[in-house]
Amino acid sequence: MEFTPRSLTQRAVDLELATQAEIDRFWGEIRSSEVQLDEVKNLLLRKGILTNFQLDRMLTGERLGFYYGAYRVLYMIGAGTFARVFRAVHRETGRVVAIKVLRRRHRDQVADVEQFLREGRMGLQLRHPNIVTIHEIENDSRSPYLVMEFVEGETLREILRIRGSFGPLEALKVMQDICAGLDFASQKGITHRDLKLSNVLVHSSGRCKLVDFGLAALADVSSPEAIADCPSARAIDYAALERGTSVRKGDPRSDIYFLGIIFYNVVSGKPALVETRDRMQRLNVSRFLDIPPLHQVIPGLPDCIYAICNKALEFDPEKRYQSPGAMLSDIQNAIKNFDNQGTDPKAQLHEIKAIDADDAKEGQGKTLIVVESKQELQNILREKLKKRGYRVLIFGDPARALAKFAEGESAPADCVVLCAPDLGNLALDAFNLLIEQEHTKDVPVIMLVDPRQQHIIRGAKTDLKHVLLPMPLKVRELRQALVRLTKGAVGQA
Repeated sequence: MEFTPRSLTQRAVDLELATQAEIDRFWGEIRSSEVQLDEVKNLLLRKGILTNFQLDRMLTGERLGFYYGAYRVLYMIGAGTFARVFRAVHRETGRVVAIKVLRRRHRDQVADVEQFLREGRMGLQLRHPNIVTIHEIENDSRSPYLVMEFVEGETLREILRIRGSFGPLEALKVMQDICAGLDFASQKGITHRDLKLSNVLVHSSGRCKLVDFGLAALADVSSPEAIADCPSARAIDYAALERGTSVRKGDPRSDIYFLGIIFYNVVSGKPALVETRDRMQRLNVSRFLDIPPLHQVIPGLPDCIYAICNKALEFDPEKRYQSPGAMLSDIQNAIKNFDNQGTDPKAQLHEIKAIDADDAKEGQGKTLIVVESKQELQNILREKLKKRGYRVLIFGDPARALAKFAEGESAPADCVVLCAPDLGNLALDAFNLLIEQEHTKDVPVIMLVDPRQQHIIRGAKTDLKHVLLPMPLKVRELRQALVRLTKGAVGQA
């Protein structure tokens, strides 16, 4: 559909995306009739009258999907095979919510619509700080949708893609939140049936919240014959586990096993199960028997981490935790031990204690190379890290920093910090080169990335010594990573 500058702004009024007063004010500020369509589009976006999502739909001639009830859609925040999720705002109160909309291809399927609505009805029962709240259910014949709490943050999968892994205490606190939400649901007789990293949302405050209890609504606990009768591919891992362990479909201990899978990934940065899209491979029980022991993948963790994770991952359901509450209790006791017992070499508590005590000798004798092109951030990093005893060498150009690492000579630094928000692909190339070169592969590297730089996150070759941290920068998080990565380093001259 062809638009003129005037017809485009009038369409925004017709669709109730802007008021006539806003558009009149918009044209009054332009004060020109010679303005081009592209300029008008850019101005509408810049002034916040429209979002990119709204503008793109308008330009393709769409007239629906801008409002669900009283909620105006701002942009899409997630999409799956079953539903799409949008950020939206109430037209009168301004309340920001997430709108989950059943995809068009499922709307004529009675069973799919019922599954979707059951998720909503179930969610109305689950009012807990660690479960995403469902506010409203709307069985609109054209587009059934749920109005949900909007969580400002990322999924646990997205955060691990950036961070690599969590330290022992942080990992326990993540699992405490997840277990608390699941324990609340289990006390109401509800299992989740689809526990995975992408169904855990991490609020910007750090609190974790469970989302997507849709498959729980379909769990048929009355029929042992339905063990592997999986209504959605999302539950195929559950179906394989339950078939392999000869338990009925919907056994609450299946959720426990996948809590263990999440815990394993959070502390190691590596998936416990071989990841594949192949249905037959996912139904193969050997996947559950071939998980590398956690202590071999990442040695030196506190014994309590291994004990809790291993018990959750017991293949025999009788040897697993029998309820989320039992696992939660052990996690809470482990956290208390961290708080009360002081230094424990196995738990690496001396690292945490040094940071919490604001120890100025934290980086004594250690040299850092920081690569950042902006003077302001250079100064902040230099000041914050020098206060902790680090010797800090600043470079604005990754190539100049890498030139300091001469083959056959001692490394000039104990760790390299690359800042990708401004350096972009230059930082990514330097990060990967340091990993690939034989004479630099053992040098720890941290790359600071903006979560929106997905091409950099996907392109980075991370491992336990080479990690990503999200921007905006939390200096405490950077310091924790430096302590862990430079442990045992004697410092460079």
